Amino acid sequence: MSDIHISVVSPVYRGEKMLSQLVDRITRAVATITGSYEIILVNDASPDASWDAIVRACASDSHVKGINLSRNFGQHYAITAGLRYAKGDWVVVMDCDLQDRPEEIPRLYAKAQEGWDVVKARRINKQFGFFKKQSSLLYHKIFDWLSGQRTDPAIGNFGIYSHSVIAEVNKMTEVARSFPTLLNFVGFSSTTLDVQHAVRAEGNSSYSFRKLLKLGFDTAISNTNKPLKLSVALGLIMSAVSLLLAFYNVIAKFVGIIRLAGYTSTIFSIWFVGGLVLFILGTVGLYVGKIYEQTKGRPLFVIKETLNIDNTEQNEH
Repeated sequence: MSDIHISVVSPVYRGEKMLSQLVDRITRAVATITGSYEIILVNDASPDASWDAIVRACASDSHVKGINLSRNFGQHYAITAGLRYAKGDWVVVMDCDLQDRPEEIPRLYAKAQEGWDVVKARRINKQFGFFKKQSSLLYHKIFDWLSGQRTDPAIGNFGIYSHSVIAEVNKMTEVARSFPTLLNFVGFSSTTLDVQHAVRAEGNSSYSFRKLLKLGFDTAISNTNKPLKLSVALGLIMSAVSLLLAFYNVIAKFVGIIRLAGYTSTIFSIWFVGGLVLFILGTVGLYVGKIYEQTKGRPLFVIKETLNIDNTEQNEH
């Protein structure tokens, strides 16, 4: 086991005004459990002065560790960067906007001590606007339909995870990343705990519907071949419909229903089948594109600088 008992990993984006309170509340919450802890703040190239706030926090408290990414890689890549350096026997992952309440950490830890490797926080009163709630529900419905999984919109990244779980997650190097999806894959004993969800302390969420939809689509493509199966099914259906139409046209010609060949129907058929072919080729192309991205072997993230971290300590597992 590590000398660190609990690691708290938080990706930071537009968190300048919240970081001081975040660190203070995490410190007070974790101190009720252990004095052996670390708080890893990963700056995902935030456009505000979040990194300066992390620098100040690291200077005043050696428990706080900072990771500055070279550019904006995305929330789940920032989480991955933090997990690579997390050394705790238990690892908490939470957002920086204080909607994930640090005061829930002792309850999550207590639940984990009952014998669970994964305890996911289930937000019973999501403090989002109407549009964000509806887009989240739509995202989960589309993802569930494409992937064949059943996800809970009330569950996000917030939770506590054993060292063994994080070790396995760190072995996974797929380019299209979603932390909850990786957790579902590695298995281990898992449960949920209902928690209170707070109002965002400052600003608005950086997750637009477009970004949420892209994340869901990329994750689904990376975890299921259902779109390819749907393309095959659609092609078979169209072939069957075409045969039926051809049979109908032959019969109709002989019985005199069709007296003049239709130009419009011919053009429509060409355009429709052409569009269908492009759709299927596009679907296949998406999978080929993901394979291409993966085979390039590029790092999932690039670190510009770190604070209070010995770079030889990177947790490769």
